[in-house]
Amino acid sequence: MKISSRDNPLLRQARSVRDGKVDDLIFVEGLRLAEEALHSGLEIEAVIYSDEIAEKERAARFLEAVALVCKRRASVSEKLLATISYTKTPQGIILLAKRPESGKAKLGALEGRSPLLVILHGLNNPLNVGAIMRSAEAAGATGVISTANTADPFSPKSLRGAMGSAFRLPIWKGASYRDALSWCAEHNITTVCADVNASVLYTDIDWTIARALIVGQESTGLSAEDVAAADEAVRIGMHGEVESLNVGVAAGILLYEAARQRR
Repeated sequence: MKISSRDNPLLRQARSVRDGKVDDLIFVEGLRLAEEALHSGLEIEAVIYSDEIAEKERAARFLEAVALVCKRRASVSEKLLATISYTKTPQGIILLAKRPESGKAKLGALEGRSPLLVILHGLNNPLNVGAIMRSAEAAGATGVISTANTADPFSPKSLRGAMGSAFRLPIWKGASYRDALSWCAEHNITTVCADVNASVLYTDIDWTIARALIVGQESTGLSAEDVAAADEAVRIGMHGEVESLNVGVAAGILLYEAARQRR
């Protein structure tokens, strides 16, 4: 189907999904991320693509594959695609897909395993949320818990930062901090938070046991109460005048120490 008007119902729906006004759908933009969504088995509701990208070999193969699982497909001009794009420069392809299920049940059966979870508490930058999920999957994490005041892991920006990891990692979204810690305690998972004031270095604890790494808000980190509620706290040693690291960088360092020990 060819669309030539920005008032088309499909384009109006795409804008609503993009702006977070539709709870059960997510906005996936860009060929690579669209490929990840397809390969991860997401239920794809609609595909909107530009005339230009349809002429490229890789995109043509993707459009042929997605046609097998999605009936709502539309081509538009680059100018019209720009009216619904989340990025400054349209990426050529937009998918509207069913929002992946999230909740405690998604963390899966943990018996007989040594899970490595990440608890995102109060992070308000969706790019950091996405980047940490990407690092978590790469480091072999078991799943992610995001608290109620954390940026949506399935927002367009988070999805771009995660680059497919949000489609594959089990995620419990919207937990309270208290519930997340209680759930970990019930499953014998030791919680450890990143805290610049901790006395123990991150390399001096055992990461091979069942662990949940807690990272806090970008500007202030975890509160004293949040740190006290965790089982342990660790810090990353730093030289010079540096007081702290970007939360995504810090999480990556800690996760890869866990991965190193677990090898």
